Amino acid sequence: MKPPQEAQSAEPALTALYDGACPLCRREIGLYQGLCARQAVDYADVSQASTPLPPGATQAQLMARFHVQTADGRLLQGAAAFLALWALLPGWRWLARLGALPGVVRLMEWAYVGFLRWRPTLQRWARRWD
Repeated sequence: MKPPQEAQSAEPALTALYDGACPLCRREIGLYQGLCARQAVDYADVSQASTPLPPGATQAQLMARFHVQTADGRLLQGAAAFLALWALLPGWRWLARLGALPGVVRLMEWAYVGFLRWRPTLQRWARRWD
């Protein structure tokens, strides 16, 4: 896990658990890491065997979908995980507010599941650009 950004509390508001073996995921997380979050965010590459995993979670489970772990230990996945992270990031907070509208998180989850079906193909294309 990377240390929280400077000038923020030592305790992260959440930890983003991402698949660092995925070129798409690495690019997206790299974008997020470059932003000055409202609260500290840790980023944990769960593709690394040395990364500690949340209790009850498996590496395969965490690599299959995006997850965040909140400071109180809750594990969020999919659209809910993105919304929790986006709520802390400048330029992305509007999406978190949009996700709070009735029915929107369900629509975002549906879109994310659709993306996951195409993810292997998109990963192959992205690896060509690496």
